[in-house]
Amino acid sequence: MYLQCKRCIMDNESDKTIIFDENCYCNYCTEALKQINTTTYFPNDKGQIKLEEMIANLKSEGRNKPYDCVMGISGGLDSSYLAYLGYKWGLRILAVHIDDGYDTKISVRNIKNLCEATNTEIRNIKPDPVQFNALTLAYMKAGVPNIAIPQDNILFATLYDLMEEQKIKYFLSGGNFALEAILQRGNTHNAMDVVNLKDIHRKYGTQDINKLSFITSYKKYINIKIGRSITLRPLNYINYNREQAINELSEFCDFEYYGGKHLENILTAFTQLYWFPKKFKVDKRKSHYSSMIISGQITREAALEKMKEPLYDDMQMNEYIKIIKNKLEISDDEFNQIMLSPGHQHTDYKTDKLDKILRKIIR
Repeated sequence: MYLQCKRCIMDNESDKTIIFDENCYCNYCTEALKQINTTTYFPNDKGQIKLEEMIANLKSEGRNKPYDCVMGISGGLDSSYLAYLGYKWGLRILAVHIDDGYDTKISVRNIKNLCEATNTEIRNIKPDPVQFNALTLAYMKAGVPNIAIPQDNILFATLYDLMEEQKIKYFLSGGNFALEAILQRGNTHNAMDVVNLKDIHRKYGTQDINKLSFITSYKKYINIKIGRSITLRPLNYINYNREQAINELSEFCDFEYYGGKHLENILTAFTQLYWFPKKFKVDKRKSHYSSMIISGQITREAALEKMKEPLYDDMQMNEYIKIIKNKLEISDDEFNQIMLSPGHQHTDYKTDKLDKILRKIIR
């Protein structure tokens, strides 16, 4: 029986993990509300105190070093706004961007304008395009939900390697409660399950992956355990509002919004707007709008109205698909065959048995 939460807009259409109580409130928003002003999100004076302590500690630890912290930057809103705030706070940030060949023109321009305006040093890392695209194609042939895992894993592997190289132990994350309090758990998988990655590559890969860097949950756990890497989420200590952030960035460095969360990259936009809905009936907007309902940035009624809008512009998506087929070197028939083939869960392939345990500890 179809059920939708009466407080947010999460439902059970594509998520077997969702649970509803007697009021038809889901476990996602119930758990999220408990985190406000208690464990995670402090959009108040308490958050300001925590933020000031964090900034002071970063500057103290970074004394006599070239950088205070490292962060990934995509040209999207969350990382761009955090880089902008870091500049205002006087932090010396080493920014890292993974150029996987799928950046939109908007994101390239946003990154350039932001780094110039903030005088931020940025390292552009380009994964081997042949191996990266072949691995991405392997994920599509495997028919699993999260085909962006190679993209995500390589980013974090690069960040952790750079932190070790530069002896920087603080990582500023744009991850935040305000826009990400609710993320669907069904039809997804951890990006650091390298056992899963290698099994998919073994079955469907056509190229070596020896030129690509990966990181496991175990390595991340060890780095955290010995204090080599500490992740900080400053956006959880402010009243982070999407529209306000867009306006501030627009005035500061002519930032241009690209239309939706995580749509600054062509491959990511395809995954979110086309792959997930067509293969698994997953509409990521439900998670994004539900998060904004919980953080008070949109009403449930307004979110339901926005859900009536088309997922994407047909002309733009057709252009994105054309780019993806060209980079993956597949024909229209091959692409159509992939899209029409049955979907599979990541657990249909080998998985890291320690991964689930370690993720709970890390979290």
